[in-house]
Amino acid sequence: MRHTRLSAAALVAVTLLTGCSGGDADDDAPRDWIAEQYRSSDGDYLDEVDAPARVASEIENHRSARGRIDSDTDDMVFLRYEDDIVALSPYGSGSRIEIEDYATGYRRWNSHVSTWPVPGSHDDEFRGGGPGSGK
Repeated sequence: MRHTRLSAAALVAVTLLTGCSGGDADDDAPRDWIAEQYRSSDGDYLDEVDAPARVASEIENHRSARGRIDSDTDDMVFLRYEDDIVALSPYGSGSRIEIEDYATGYRRWNSHVSTWPVPGSHDDEFRGGGPGSGK
């Protein structure tokens, strides 16, 4: 009986660990999906046909972002996820897709994404004001 309980406990532990590892977390950028959908190129991804705004919408249709910024000056689009930023920029007649962890992406594209919370500030946990609003 003791052996059966230990085996069952080990099976539960392995199942939990397997479920928590690998793949994309629901609040991170859908890296695996992007890798399957778009052509890899020097660590980035390319869509040789669609403009950045359209590719961003395709990505958001797969997994909603916490924030989106469409830049009017250079046709770039930025998608904010819990731990990542996806940047889409014009590339020929299509788009280049770059994925950075949030802190690196925030520093790299600060001129575009400075309205988003500073990495590590916990500002993204603000749920609104007013009595009982979102609390």
